[in-house]
Amino acid sequence: MTTALLERLKEEKIVAILRGVPKEKACNIAEALCCGGIVFTEVTMNTKGAIDMISGWREKFGERMKIGAGTVLDLEEAKEAVRAGAEYLVSPNLDEKVVDFARSNNIGVFPGAMTPTEIVRAWKAGATAVKVFPMATLGVGYLKEIRASLNHIPMIATGGVRLDNIHGFMEAGATAVGIGGYLVHSALVREGRYETIKQNAVDLVRAVKSWKSGGVD
Repeated sequence: MTTALLERLKEEKIVAILRGVPKEKACNIAEALCCGGIVFTEVTMNTKGAIDMISGWREKFGERMKIGAGTVLDLEEAKEAVRAGAEYLVSPNLDEKVVDFARSNNIGVFPGAMTPTEIVRAWKAGATAVKVFPMATLGVGYLKEIRASLNHIPMIATGGVRLDNIHGFMEAGATAVGIGGYLVHSALVREGRYETIKQNAVDLVRAVKSWKSGGVD
């Protein structure tokens, strides 16, 4: 499963990150993302009601989306997320126990890392792909530099990715990008502007497709 998941991630190239969204609006948000063409969607475990969101989305969206759990900080959270139906686990850090658990259960796992040493350690521990974070601070130039020597490791660039720079991250070698607030801004959620969220998704998916048609994957 993890190999197939990685191949699908390479194809889709966008992971939507939902953090702190109200439980009563979560389904509408996920529906907007799905209709906009987003396949990979994670809800962070520090979001109130995250477990119910994961299980509800798996039931509602089935094969249309790949649902994951984000900000998985320890083994207990990993177990809880998988019991709810999470298809992959995402962390801001590397916890080898979480990676081992995911691997033993054939679940995708994307631990977070920043330095080359951390990235290699996460990969050798068994990561499906490594989340490089925080890219808003590190910048696309950093990704390009580390990809030069670590291009065998699939990396998910997370933080600071927007419509106007997503091609830059693709060109720098990102396997995929994680996008949170730019895609699902808190004001849009608060005001229930689901059509705008859907349009944000459409624009980002279109940008990825245009890059793939004109670039080299």
